Amino acid sequence: MNLESPKVTVEKSAEYIFNALTDIKNFEKLMPENIAKFEVIDENCFEFGLKGMPEIKLVKKEAIPNDKIVLGAASSKLPFTLTGNLNEVEAGKTEVQLLFEGDFNPMMAMMVKGPIGKFIETLANNMNKL
Repeated sequence: MNLESPKVTVEKSAEYIFNALTDIKNFEKLMPENIAKFEVIDENCFEFGLKGMPEIKLVKKEAIPNDKIVLGAASSKLPFTLTGNLNEVEAGKTEVQLLFEGDFNPMMAMMVKGPIGKFIETLANNMNKL
């Protein structure tokens, strides 16, 4: 299952956005208002929970300076990645898009598609809070 957030333009350089996203604790600023838990485990891992959803632990898998950052599920039960693509369109202005890729059975995909789509859209729209 692949989902894409809308592209959002942030009035910051790609370097600034990249550095903010590689600092795991900054993801708390991007979370939706209905967040029930946010805990930094270490410099590469955090756990969060939204009301009515199971808690999810994300680990930084890959980071290409000023270009992209990839987070993945710490558990192999629900394998997925969340990729943030950065594109500096002009000095001090960066386009950000989040891509979600998950390997779910069709029933699970049907159940989580709506909530995850809304979740990555919220994360993208909150990029201006960094």
